[in-house]
Amino acid sequence: MTNFFDHLATDLRDRLARLAADDAIPALPDDLGNVVLEPTRDPAHGDVATNAALVLAKTLRMKPQDLGRRIADAMAGHPDVVEAAVAGPGFVNLRLSDGFWRARLAEILAAGPAYGESAKGAGVAVNVEYVSANPTGPLHVGHCRGAVFGDALAALLEKVGHAVTREYYINDAGGQVDTLARSAFLRYREALGEDIGDIPEGLYPGDYLIPVGQGLVEKYGDRFRHQDESVWLMPIREFAIAAMMAMVREDLEALNIRQDVFFSEYTLHTSGRIDEVLQELVDRDLIYEGVLEAPKGKQPDDWEPRPQTLFRASQFGDDTDRALKKSNGAWTYFAADIAYHFDKYKRGFNHQIDVWGADHGGYIKRMRAAVTAISGGKADLDVKICQLVKLTRGGEPVKMSKRSGSFVTLRDVVDEVGRDVVRFMMLTRKNDAPLDFDFDKVTEQSKDNPVFYVQYAHARARSVLRNAAAEIAGMDLSRTGLSAASLDRIESADELALVKQMAAFPRLLEQAADAHEPHRVAFALYDLAAAFHGLWNKGKEDPSLRFILADDPVLTHARLALLQAVCDVIASGLGVLGVTPVEEMR
Repeated sequence: MTNFFDHLATDLRDRLARLAADDAIPALPDDLGNVVLEPTRDPAHGDVATNAALVLAKTLRMKPQDLGRRIADAMAGHPDVVEAAVAGPGFVNLRLSDGFWRARLAEILAAGPAYGESAKGAGVAVNVEYVSANPTGPLHVGHCRGAVFGDALAALLEKVGHAVTREYYINDAGGQVDTLARSAFLRYREALGEDIGDIPEGLYPGDYLIPVGQGLVEKYGDRFRHQDESVWLMPIREFAIAAMMAMVREDLEALNIRQDVFFSEYTLHTSGRIDEVLQELVDRDLIYEGVLEAPKGKQPDDWEPRPQTLFRASQFGDDTDRALKKSNGAWTYFAADIAYHFDKYKRGFNHQIDVWGADHGGYIKRMRAAVTAISGGKADLDVKICQLVKLTRGGEPVKMSKRSGSFVTLRDVVDEVGRDVVRFMMLTRKNDAPLDFDFDKVTEQSKDNPVFYVQYAHARARSVLRNAAAEIAGMDLSRTGLSAASLDRIESADELALVKQMAAFPRLLEQAADAHEPHRVAFALYDLAAAFHGLWNKGKEDPSLRFILADDPVLTHARLALLQAVCDVIASGLGVLGVTPVEEMR
């Protein structure tokens, strides 16, 4: 059944069709897509509620409450519905049988850590582009958040059945890579024995370029030492970019991130693809020569009205048309970005997701306009902005890294607290909200540390299972054995509430995937951990609620099956986040 909400909604639509066929209600509209089942806001009112009466009342020319009563009567005939009642303006609340929930527990045990996987995505291709940092140095903590978010989003989309390609766009065509080459050349001279003094303003000062300079000496000797820049710029640039990208891959590997495609912006310029794509837009009258209006508010000092090559972005939802060429005749970044996203579209990606840094919000409208234009409306682009990460220790900002020269690197953070902590904590806030990363709090063992709290729930459950294996001779604690436990013994309100929470997990995954919000998974795991720890604490106060009862092996077996299900759901969610569930806390 997986997402039981969808299963019940299908049954509801079938019952509505039968009511219409029996003339109990007027003929239904063709589209019932707005008829849904959702969790009730208050469990006291039932387990699920449907909006069917409210959605259909006007079309069917019936009062919502009258229609609601007929729907409630129809749903009362469902074998798993023990109560159906109309509430408020016409909502129909349903209470489901304990046996229904035990059947969901059996599903979790059968699926194991794969629980929640679905085919909802139907194999539809999605391109998720994330990180895409300039290849001029190590990744910093801001890149870290985008990297984790993008990777978790890709895993989430795969979990619900999409065919995902993870992509990195190498910004290797701008002036920053020429600056990189000049900075590497300085380290090359240093490696040849020169005293280069202080790094000049405008060059990259980080120590990470020292081995690049040494590598250049190993490859070229002193060939470029006294040559003009026009001779050494390109070969040193290529060498330095390759070295930087090797470092980027190592940084990403530290987070267990492996992208499928590394796409070079430089190839767009050298292959003529920008010209080809923009010529298509010219042929469709989407590019013209014109003069833009002056910017609103205070004008930049260097602004002047002049004829420019412009893209008709305003026809596709942007605020204004956009320039495609600089004053020197070179293509703008926007022109290259249009060609790049058109390349994605040509590769079969009608669904594109870009993960950008906090300073790129103003660029979203034009890129969405461009994707709509180049695809004739067939492709869509969702841009997810990752806001800044504030690093603190003892209430004070964390100092910058000498290795980077100007910022705290991703590796600094991963090396100190570990990959799993970093990945989980980067998903404890929605991507567009600022995130505080306190080195003291992320390593403390308390409820206030969400990664510890969730991992502790998994480790605690695994500990009970290990203890049971040691204490109870002959009890089959394999997955097969636990699946055969007498689950009808799971009957306390707290135990069933835990099952209900886990049973909602597949729906949560699908909704999080639809919204492109992997943080919802982290939130759900925290809530599940809280429910489990709450049940554990009740067992400390009331011995009858403990998981291992020496005088009742049948109930013990069933409760151990419940524990295994908790482990499975936590492992399933952590797998989406890229975090390894732990067997014991240390």
